[in-house]
Amino acid sequence: MHKKSVVISGVGLWTPPYVVSNEELVDSYNAWAKQYNADNESEILSGEKVAKPFSSAEFIAKASGIKSRYAYVKEGILDITRMRPKLSVRKDEELSHQAEMAVNAAKKALVEANKEAAEIDMVIVACAYTQRSYPAIAIEVQSELQIQGQAFDMLVACSAATFALQRAYDAVASGSCRSVLVINPELTSPQVNYTDRDSHFIFGDVATAVVVESSDSCKSSHSYNILGTKCVTSYSNNIRSNFGYTSRVTDENPYEADKLFHQNGRKVFKEVCPMAADHIATHLSTLGIQVNQLRRWWLHQANINMNLLISKKLLGRDATLDEAPIVLDRFANTASAGSIIAFSEHHKDLEAGDLGVICSFGAGYSIGSIVIQKRDA
Repeated sequence: MHKKSVVISGVGLWTPPYVVSNEELVDSYNAWAKQYNADNESEILSGEKVAKPFSSAEFIAKASGIKSRYAYVKEGILDITRMRPKLSVRKDEELSHQAEMAVNAAKKALVEANKEAAEIDMVIVACAYTQRSYPAIAIEVQSELQIQGQAFDMLVACSAATFALQRAYDAVASGSCRSVLVINPELTSPQVNYTDRDSHFIFGDVATAVVVESSDSCKSSHSYNILGTKCVTSYSNNIRSNFGYTSRVTDENPYEADKLFHQNGRKVFKEVCPMAADHIATHLSTLGIQVNQLRRWWLHQANINMNLLISKKLLGRDATLDEAPIVLDRFANTASAGSIIAFSEHHKDLEAGDLGVICSFGAGYSIGSIVIQKRDA
């Protein structure tokens, strides 16, 4: 069966109304650590417990490149008696928090793609966490936008966006769907351990969305041909989050550190960087594209040092910010949305024929890449 030519025709970015700076986080964390050390002084002196180390905004910026992040809800995050966001409880008949984020981003993507909701056949909500198991957030979004067809959630940690884009590409290429809406409502703050010096600064909240459709129906002034997709996984425990619905029946404490996001950062850096570089190089090779032919790299925004190393491994030199834009300084790690944010903010300046790659990598391990080429307006 002949495959249809598939394009990315629109992208949407929605940011929450609140911003948390490194300085705010550090002041809160250090105040909490000081109180913890004072409350547990005797246990610390006896060796039963370990004193909590202090942090600094400079340490965070140097270790990650992050300077601030958006928060869906700021209340509670900086409260040393709580150290977690305080979300309101919504009734079943109300739009859920995550669906609200998704809808906001989806509407922006539809506008850029010059599409109506009635022209979408599939909705995929792909992210690191969903706030419930069912009904799927995607089906809730589908209902809110009055989209016909099918909808489902997809969880592939920080690679969820690129994995969903591959699924969207396959659906359109095969002819089973005319247009697909891929949405990444990354509500990450509830899974952050704000009492852990090494990870409390990593994540931020945001929502992105992408419209994927047949080139025949594209009406966008900034669209990209999808030349190829590639996704791989390799099991690793170096990035993990253990809280789930079985925690209720195992009587585990949901506030324990291992129930929230935790990682072995050094191992992740050492293992994922070469995997990502090899993945991209192999993907380009199968398409007959040389690394130096790429005009832009929209890489996963987890850590600036990872991005610099990956691009250097591929190019043999440091990539410029024009070649490999960095957005994590303002957004932090937004899980699967990071590479899509970079694409959203840095794609309209490309010329027809320019090549680029959207790549994400994360827990699993999982790596996904989408090679695209700017179309004539």
